Amino acid sequence: MNRAELADFLRRGRARLTPSDVGLTAGSRRRTPGLRREEVAQLAGMSVDYYTRLEQSRGPRPSRQMLTALGRALRLTDIEQDHLFHLAGEEPPRRETASAHVRPGLLLILDRLHDTPAQVVNDIGEVLAQNTMAKALVGDVMSRPRRERNLIRLFFLDPAARTLIPEEDWPGHARAHVSSLRAVAAARPDDPEPAGLVAELRAGSEEFARLWDEHEVSQRDRTTKRFAHPLVGLLELDCEVMVSHQHHHLLVVHSARPGTDSYERLRLLRVVGLQDMVTRG
Repeated sequence: MNRAELADFLRRGRARLTPSDVGLTAGSRRRTPGLRREEVAQLAGMSVDYYTRLEQSRGPRPSRQMLTALGRALRLTDIEQDHLFHLAGEEPPRRETASAHVRPGLLLILDRLHDTPAQVVNDIGEVLAQNTMAKALVGDVMSRPRRERNLIRLFFLDPAARTLIPEEDWPGHARAHVSSLRAVAAARPDDPEPAGLVAELRAGSEEFARLWDEHEVSQRDRTTKRFAHPLVGLLELDCEVMVSHQHHHLLVVHSARPGTDSYERLRLLRVVGLQDMVTRG
């Protein structure tokens, strides 16, 4: 437990809030900005003496319940609350569900990638948003029923989903899907979505069940992927994965290295792929 850092974090968190932020009346004799110690103690359901000792770096180690109450009282974000737990020498609480709501800022980034395929995927493989180039590359996944938007489910249970991937690359994709899903299932053991997907895939795919039993664990990261596109041919693309930990969302961006055949084919895809989408639409 880092008492000095914990005390400083609590003081700063208290100073940035106003009574109106937490539903309290300010009153007329407030000399300093922020909440008073007794107000934080009231909101957290603890004694003023206990909270004061925490801010003075002489308090006992707070329980997990007390840390959660302090996080709620100080209106901490998930990342800030995790930091509070770390300062107190505790593991942060598990967050059991992944949000399907994509933050506006992430959607703005997605829309500004005009010439690069990009999509937002949650950590169990469900596509949540695509830009136009991603639709040209892998199809308009968002137009399908929700059940058919999960890339891991499609890979193992729908043979047609593999047609965009060269057959010699299938084993690598399969292993990556399984190992990343195992990491998510372990991190959120009480979340029914990862557990349900694992159960479904174990029952429906011998390949998945075999790889699952090997107990490999990994996370989605930068890699190179190949796509056998029906209009422009083979594309070898760098895959960058940017993670939004707060919502378990991944921004997956595919790009081609300048000067390569794939770079020229990706430029061609921007023209013919989008024309094909308009024609089919």
